Amino acid sequence: MKLTVSHIAKAYEGRAILKDCSYSFDRNSTYVLMGRNGSGKSTFLRICALLEKPDGGTVDYRENDAPLLPDMSLRRRITLVLPRIGVFNTTVSRNVAFPLRVRGLSHADIESRVNKTLAFVGLERKKNQQARTLSSGETQRLGMARALVLAPEILFLDEPTASIDEENTRIIESIIKDMRKEGRAMVIMTTHDNAQAERIADRVLVLDHGFFQPDKTT
Repeated sequence: MKLTVSHIAKAYEGRAILKDCSYSFDRNSTYVLMGRNGSGKSTFLRICALLEKPDGGTVDYRENDAPLLPDMSLRRRITLVLPRIGVFNTTVSRNVAFPLRVRGLSHADIESRVNKTLAFVGLERKKNQQARTLSSGETQRLGMARALVLAPEILFLDEPTASIDEENTRIIESIIKDMRKEGRAMVIMTTHDNAQAERIADRVLVLDHGFFQPDKTT
């Protein structure tokens, strides 16, 4: 699946945040979006994830050059993970299983996918723990697990390591790298950390004054 955004514009209360953003995301790589606070990084992710409409421009998803309608079928193939994860008042495994139950999967399929996903994010030993007792870093990994269990083809991550400790930052970076190695999904994420971008990005895009600066390949 390929994502192309063309001439995206967005303003809030008369203030232009995005002015003319165009880019083609066309491979299972890790794209890192950078820029100062208020530059529109999070807004751009929400628009790409079909959670917010732009004031101008287009968001075009294609498969084998055929356009995909922005319907529920497409929305189930993409996922946005926010920097503040809300959790249900139940166990870690039940939190991860919830979106699968909503989709009506069998108990055996749910259990298998949840176990594999928790192992992938390093939370298998926490599966029966009350989710609200997790650390902030573990909670962020739980949020990623809840997204990954759905096997999205494009995963949007908004500041996935913001305000968490060094150990969990390292684990989350490893998860992102492993996703690329295994070809699980395209990752489009934001960060303020230049060193992190150098460690994990295939391509870095910089948002400045509402525009993308020329990207670079790492």
